[in-house]
Amino acid sequence: MINNRSSIILIVLAAVLVVIYSSVFVVTERQQAIVVRFGEIRAVKTEPGLYFKLPFAFMDADRVQFVEDQALRFDLDNIRVQVSGGKFYEVDAFVVYRIADARRFRETVSGDRESAEARLRTRLDASLRRVYGLRGFEAALSDERASMMREVRTDLRADAESLGLNIEDVRIRRTDLTQEVSQQTFERMKAERLAEAELIRARGNEEGQRRRAIADRQVVEIVAEAQRDSEILRGQGEAERAGIFADAFTRDPGFFDFYRSMAAYSQSIGNPDTTVVLSPHSEFFRYFNSADGAASSQPPTAPPPPATAD
Repeated sequence: MINNRSSIILIVLAAVLVVIYSSVFVVTERQQAIVVRFGEIRAVKTEPGLYFKLPFAFMDADRVQFVEDQALRFDLDNIRVQVSGGKFYEVDAFVVYRIADARRFRETVSGDRESAEARLRTRLDASLRRVYGLRGFEAALSDERASMMREVRTDLRADAESLGLNIEDVRIRRTDLTQEVSQQTFERMKAERLAEAELIRARGNEEGQRRRAIADRQVVEIVAEAQRDSEILRGQGEAERAGIFADAFTRDPGFFDFYRSMAAYSQSIGNPDTTVVLSPHSEFFRYFNSADGAASSQPPTAPPPPATAD
């Protein structure tokens, strides 16, 4: 009898524990809980803690569906977009979102993330094509990139809210040239760099010619000034020399005349290879004819003829 009573008590306790276990659920900090009773949302638990529901989720009675309460992300890769210039580029982007309204999220996509992300991908693809189509390729590489991402986020916001989601950020990870456009862009950039190099080279040649012209002009000016100064100094020296000679001539004209004659002899017949044909009675040799330098006016007498025998 006691054993039967103990068994009954144990069974009752086990049943109570099972009922309690099936009636309790825990919501963590990274979760939201949706309590569904017979297909109808009865409650949404967004705060972490211990909650109760009707036990035994049979016949659709009080089932709990957990959804994320944290930032989520999905990527969209290798999107081929056309820019305003008509060329095509490949773009990678991603979206960061959060489930802001768990009730609406359950009602629209039955709480299925993949379905929600598929709808957002379609909208993201269309928005990227529109934003790039209004701009050139360079816009994605400039400061305009941030405004492009904000514009895409604005386009996604309405659709996301209809799904119970909140778009927190949209980022463009990559914007690359397609293979055919890459070669064209490379050739264009190469031509631009060559043209820029030619322009720099031409400017350098022009500057070099200008500097050389300035240097040549300065050389001419310096040489001209030096020649002018040398001529002035030479003139002053000649004048001083002439003054010295004039002063010497006035002091002793005879000596001065003798000095000039000796200088003339030295310059004209000082070289042993020099031959001078002049008359011995020439004024040039007057200092060889007499001690005082007076040339003889009498020609030399001829020798007497030899005597003959009778």
